[in-house]
Amino acid sequence: MGHLMADDVTTDATRFGLPVRVVPLVKAGVVLGIGLGGFVDGIVLHQLLQVHHMVSARRPPTTMAGMEANVVADGLFHAGTYLFTIVGIVLLYRAWRHPAVPPAGRTIFGSVLMGFGLFNLVEGVVDHHLLVLHRVWPAGPGPPLLWDVLFLLSGVALLVGGYAIARSDSAVASER
Repeated sequence: MGHLMADDVTTDATRFGLPVRVVPLVKAGVVLGIGLGGFVDGIVLHQLLQVHHMVSARRPPTTMAGMEANVVADGLFHAGTYLFTIVGIVLLYRAWRHPAVPPAGRTIFGSVLMGFGLFNLVEGVVDHHLLVLHRVWPAGPGPPLLWDVLFLLSGVALLVGGYAIARSDSAVASER
């Protein structure tokens, strides 16, 4: 899935049910969505609601040392999401400059939602279940597993919904 070739533009080639010529937009949107998904998670859950921090299951933030460790881990997490966001913006800029890539707003929006969903799925599986770095809402109503599963289901919903939106883009739908 490197650069678009002339044959890609003139054929009915598709990738994952989307025209090949919108693949650069999809890549950009997914990467941008991963970054934005991380920012929403970090800002809303870690900072505003403070329901968990990055390593709060391993280093409870109940002491100054524990809180310092979590603040550093949260900062590193935000640095990573910042990098994904910047790379997504660069990819989006490059896609928009390519003459073969159509201006397809719903494709971009849907792809950002797919990236957000992918973030929730990967972060949920890796951080909540495999590494057990933290739980979504360990002190919330109901068992912590409930919130972890709801987080994963939100990822599935964002991924599937984003894909449906991207496929429905009238700027590219006639090419399928």
